[in-house]
Amino acid sequence: MSTFSPTLFAGKRFAVFGLGRNGLPVVRTLAACGASVQAWDDGEAARHALATHIAASLHGAGDIALWPFDTLDGFDALILSPGIAHYLPAPHPIALMAQAAGVPVLSDAELLYQAVRLSSSKARFAGITGTNGKSTTTALLAHILSGSGVPVAAGGNLGPAALSLPLLPDHGVYVLEMSSYMLERLTTLRFDTACLLNLTPDHLDRHGDMAGYTRAKCEIFARQTAQDQAVIGMDDALCTALAATLAKGPARCETISGSNPACSYYGQDGAIWHDGVAVAQPGPALPGTHNAQNAAAALAMAHFLGVADAQAAQGVLSFPGLPHRQQRVAQCAGVTFIDDSKATNADAAARALGCYDRLVWIAGGMAKAGGIATLAPYFGRIVHTYLIGRDAALLAATLEEHGVAYTVAETLENAVPAAYQQASKTGVPVVLLSPACASFDQFSGFEARGARFAQLAQEVCAQYTDETGA
Repeated sequence: MSTFSPTLFAGKRFAVFGLGRNGLPVVRTLAACGASVQAWDDGEAARHALATHIAASLHGAGDIALWPFDTLDGFDALILSPGIAHYLPAPHPIALMAQAAGVPVLSDAELLYQAVRLSSSKARFAGITGTNGKSTTTALLAHILSGSGVPVAAGGNLGPAALSLPLLPDHGVYVLEMSSYMLERLTTLRFDTACLLNLTPDHLDRHGDMAGYTRAKCEIFARQTAQDQAVIGMDDALCTALAATLAKGPARCETISGSNPACSYYGQDGAIWHDGVAVAQPGPALPGTHNAQNAAAALAMAHFLGVADAQAAQGVLSFPGLPHRQQRVAQCAGVTFIDDSKATNADAAARALGCYDRLVWIAGGMAKAGGIATLAPYFGRIVHTYLIGRDAALLAATLEEHGVAYTVAETLENAVPAAYQQASKTGVPVVLLSPACASFDQFSGFEARGARFAQLAQEVCAQYTDETGA
């Protein structure tokens, strides 16, 4: 691994709007590669962070101007923070400015691809998207590749911003988690292997409807050739329909499933199978059929990238998992606390609920379209539900309709101790935080929500130890 040339983007002029986790590294890298960069953020803290960087880099910060935009004439591209709309539900004024000037709005993943190819590296690109499971699959594939001695850099929607990743040699692999927001801002990036895990309603305000959302997700397969691989999940109706189109090429299409043996890679009997042969056994960090599908995807992509099946199987077994994805954070008196805070919609929560026969459930926050109505098939597993956040009343109405016992606890501080008492009293082995809702009503993100849950669970267990001496 090495850094990009300090003259790689010399003579280029870029506009960067939004200086958060994505934007600030973009400014730094573009300037370090010789580009002229003008950047802005509406938030004072974000502007201060860039100003601090400029002040600390008097010799090598490149040409960086921290200044609001009045025109984008003369710029080569606008790199817009993924969370800022350039079309729906209403374009941000900076996006309208770009449109008026004929300046493309790009993802930093697109600029990474351009930088790699301008550097004459033949490193391959693996792209992973889907409504759920993409972070786990991205991390798992990177884990498999790294364990097999392949130079690998992982990032994008997960972890480091794409343009902050290093330059890899010809035999290296970039593993990028791609959100729909990133995918709709690509122009030349071609994934050697691309995976669409699943499609369920999400981000419909940004894409207009499911058709728009599907179009954005399918950009993962754009520009592929006969030398490439397309991997598609078969556990939801939309992806199953898309598989018929992908099967026509140009890329070779591999189908994956958490349980369907008609697919090329699938989960069954606690193992992952390929064309009728068991090829890997997921470790404890990959419970449930949804993670069997994630593992199937990673194995299919690793095989295409030249990893020996035995090495890939070892990677699946040894994978440590990701925070806030069914992560065990505390245990006492026969009760295990599971942090699945990443489950920000009902479909993601269904994947966790399906892993446990009896549980106490903590849910709530800012509900997505449809609420939790689709989770009714799992309600029989729930002994009691503790509801938190803004839309607790909405979720309570659904639970009431189905006869599920619940308490509106309002906050995690109330819910976690009460859930433990309920689980302990009724002999339930699991307290599961799988909110099925966004977190922004009470937390800065799902990570903060999960961290607070873990802290409270550990405090409950510490109190139990103090009281019992166990």
